[in-house]
Amino acid sequence: MSDTDLINQSTRACARAEPVPDGIDRMDQMDAITTYTNIIKKNIEYDTLIFDAKSDSDRKQVDMIVSLMAETIAVKRETVTIAKAEYPYPYVVNKLLRVGQNHVQYILWCLSKQTGKIWNIKAYVLACIFNAPTMIDAYYQAEVSHDMYGQ
Repeated sequence: MSDTDLINQSTRACARAEPVPDGIDRMDQMDAITTYTNIIKKNIEYDTLIFDAKSDSDRKQVDMIVSLMAETIAVKRETVTIAKAEYPYPYVVNKLLRVGQNHVQYILWCLSKQTGKIWNIKAYVLACIFNAPTMIDAYYQAEVSHDMYGQ
């Protein structure tokens, strides 16, 4: 790992998931995953992303992002570990539900530029998704500054 890595490659996306409480059957959890999947697809303008995808690989990555987001949101727990930091579950849900189409495009771009070894891809992608709403503006500002330098 180099010091220039933006996201620690050894991050863990594990969280302390609670077992399904008595009285809530597994179908309720499946319904929650389906419901959140539909909400996320609407938030990210899924149909447009899939239509505009440059390759089948990009389409699969969009599906993987949606699936990971829905899974993370639907499985209620006290905290979620992202990039070795514990975050309250409601905070994580709030950030993930703010992810939009431009964030997913940014995530796909970041994933395409990653050349280092990723030891835990699920944790890495979750960290990318979680950080996208916060980091996207800084990324674009840095790009503009770079492009405008010397003009």
